[in-house]
Amino acid sequence: MTYQTIRYDSDERGIVRLTLARPEKHNALSALMIDELADVAGRLGGDPTVRAVILEGDGKSFCAGGDLEWMRQQFAADRPTRIAEATRLAMMFKALNDMPKPLIARVHGNALGGGVGLVSVCDAVIAEHGAKFGLTETRLGLIPATISPYVIARIGEARARPLFMSARIFGAEEAKTAGLVSMVVNVTTFDAAVEAEAASYLAAAPGAAGRAKRLARSLGSPITDAVIAATIEQLADTWETDEAREGVSAFFGRREPSWRT
Repeated sequence: MTYQTIRYDSDERGIVRLTLARPEKHNALSALMIDELADVAGRLGGDPTVRAVILEGDGKSFCAGGDLEWMRQQFAADRPTRIAEATRLAMMFKALNDMPKPLIARVHGNALGGGVGLVSVCDAVIAEHGAKFGLTETRLGLIPATISPYVIARIGEARARPLFMSARIFGAEEAKTAGLVSMVVNVTTFDAAVEAEAASYLAAAPGAAGRAKRLARSLGSPITDAVIAATIEQLADTWETDEAREGVSAFFGRREPSWRT
């Protein structure tokens, strides 16, 4: 299968490198990339030769969040269209979260908005020391709704509350303290640390590893279809507020929103 926004290859051990391949857009999540990630999650999850998957990004960033053109289309869309697009995104995160393979994030540069969502659905996260993270939606008058079940499952409500509300950018060490990141390493040891993490799963029986992942998910916060739908409804409600109209208009107009002091 040939994809346009991602690529993947497997070595003889069954370790797959899944690469976000829109470096000119800082690997922002377009509608096509969302669809392709959902599709590849199903393919890799059902492939018995795959033992572990490394998720990485081309270029300067891991993933800068939502694609600007995709966001612009939602700004102009009606409520049913916005719900449909948010559902598309939610199903991609669910597909990666449910994939019965170890999923390791290799994070460098920026991981913002949906990029934090991608980090949150991974089983282990290795971050380069200079990586930056942020749940930046409230800067636009929006909320991090679609990714929220996975972020909460990863770091808990208490850690998430200030990050959700403030939209501030934070570094890799703080991300590790919060539980978002498993390990922070220098650039010189980055690839070796990612390789060591991926290789550690080769000692596990592949089927048992998948079942163990499903077991852990079943004992955590349930992310049901109802939970996903409820977060999408909250996002749709927020899109219709004056703050969202002002925040998104200011963003595309390259000006400060009215609440910035």
